[in-house]
Amino acid sequence: MPFPRVIEVSSASAFERGSQYGSAAADLIAAAIAYYREGFSRQAGLDWTEALEHSMPWHELIEQGFPELLEEMAGIAAGAGVQVAEIVALNCRGEIMYDNWFARASEPDAGPPEIDGCTSFSLTGAAAGDGHVYAGQNWDWRHAIRDTVVVLRVVQPPKPTLIMQLEAGQIGRHGANSRGLALNANGLGDRFDDSIGMPQTVIRRAVLDSRNVAEAFKALTSTRAHIPGNALLTYRSGFSIDVETTPHGHGWEYPENGLLVHGNHYQAFVPTVSASDHRLLSPDSLVRVPQARKGLANAARVEKSVDVRTAIHSAMSDHLGHPDSMCAHPDERMSPIDQWSTTVSSCVDLTSGEYFLAPGSPCEHSYELVPFNLYE
Repeated sequence: MPFPRVIEVSSASAFERGSQYGSAAADLIAAAIAYYREGFSRQAGLDWTEALEHSMPWHELIEQGFPELLEEMAGIAAGAGVQVAEIVALNCRGEIMYDNWFARASEPDAGPPEIDGCTSFSLTGAAAGDGHVYAGQNWDWRHAIRDTVVVLRVVQPPKPTLIMQLEAGQIGRHGANSRGLALNANGLGDRFDDSIGMPQTVIRRAVLDSRNVAEAFKALTSTRAHIPGNALLTYRSGFSIDVETTPHGHGWEYPENGLLVHGNHYQAFVPTVSASDHRLLSPDSLVRVPQARKGLANAARVEKSVDVRTAIHSAMSDHLGHPDSMCAHPDERMSPIDQWSTTVSSCVDLTSGEYFLAPGSPCEHSYELVPFNLYE
């Protein structure tokens, strides 16, 4: 599998940044739209026109709360030659799928409620034998979108410069910024009620746009999300915390001996609003998390940075529970549109500013250095 397309945009103008991005990724954005046309129909029971209409409340909410990010989406649309509503829909793909799947769960044609899987980690203090601070994850999502993933560097003075890995057309997902702050995120599933909240891509971008940890916390906890999500924040000073955010409260965890791992189940708390009927939408998360902790413990036993990265790569290549393992592979028993796998594995050295990615399943690809340093 080839390395994701690397795109750099630079401008103080949100629209111009978006236009540069949309032009550079126009073919990939078209491919993403083609996939979600079928995906929304399969899992949410919505044709493309209905999906665009369904996304309008989020369009309005983004315009009210984060107008600059909506302007950036408008620039992406202009650069890619598509409608703004289509870019908004790509940025609300999880919200659209979850909304209608939970409404249609009893219908025989409702597709499986695949959530935004991931196994995220942070290594601080003694957890890494070279004394560096690391953050990363295996990002698991639909196998068919692998080829639409891009590495995006955003230079946006006076805000921090960002490096992110995301689906073409999206404005935020996972990444790190030039202030030394990394965000790795995990889906948590459940819809709690019928109220409208901010899409995850927007919240994650707001976190990455933050100048420091305090700003990141504010963006994460003061913005009401539409669906629950988990955010693992790591700062180059050696601070890390995991925050489970829901429309009805938050839970948090700190590292043990410098190691922090999160999957796709509640680890800090179960929201009381869903406690009585709570169910795991990603049961393999209960396997992935302890396996990650076990494997990542080896990073404390080596002293060279290259050996630390090797230990991380080996840990993230674990196959217990294959194909629904930490290093996830498509289940051939499922239809192609429903298959999911590890889209990309990331490892960011927040001490040196080096950003490494393994495209696809890490067992098949080594970490490669992204051609940008966070602190350039």
